[in-house]
Amino acid sequence: MSEETYTLLQAVPVFETLGDEDLHRVAEVVVTRRFPGGQVIFREGDPSNTCYVVRSGHARAIREHPDGRTITLTHFGPGDIFGELAMFDDELRSATVETLDEVELIAIPGRDMRRLMNDHGAIASKLVVSLGRRMRIANERLTRQSFQTVQSRVAIVLGDLVDQARLEGAGETNNATGGVELIITQADIAQLAGCSRESASRFLTTLANSGAIEQGRGRIKVIDTDILTGFIY
Repeated sequence: MSEETYTLLQAVPVFETLGDEDLHRVAEVVVTRRFPGGQVIFREGDPSNTCYVVRSGHARAIREHPDGRTITLTHFGPGDIFGELAMFDDELRSATVETLDEVELIAIPGRDMRRLMNDHGAIASKLVVSLGRRMRIANERLTRQSFQTVQSRVAIVLGDLVDQARLEGAGETNNATGGVELIITQADIAQLAGCSRESASRFLTTLANSGAIEQGRGRIKVIDTDILTGFIY
């Protein structure tokens, strides 16, 4: 186990309630996996036997409709965890996760986590507490979104993505020549904001005209986050 792996797990909200000794036990069972960009990590309906923490790179969770449409549920970056319910059971995956660029993950086998929870009961209870907190946060976010305008929801999505990029070392956005470039499509932004692509596109054009962003094919560069903040209420 590397100290880097231990430090990464320390920053994952699901493990925030674990003590030093328990976290070291978790770190000892992880394995490193790497995926190139554009590759599926697992598909909706696959067995749920491993959860993952992103060490580097980016991925997204999607759902595919029978009519062929794909809906983006969320994006993952360094420090994010996905597939965490595999720590508790072998239910089938509820979504497909695919890489957006080259990704390095630490994989936590579900069987090893269940063995640890069986041998050390405190780990299980602490993980349940942490997952409960995540569910409350998610519910609060959904409740807020139901009362917000499209502009507010899109601005929040962009702001969250910028925050993630800054954590990964991106530069300051509030200057004329810099900016934080996001590799994301208008369709993904619309899906993350819970609105139509047309509505998101119109607002993104407004932001571009105001100088807050620059748009390109499959990317958006956020120039001025203060303008974004003005649309959030």
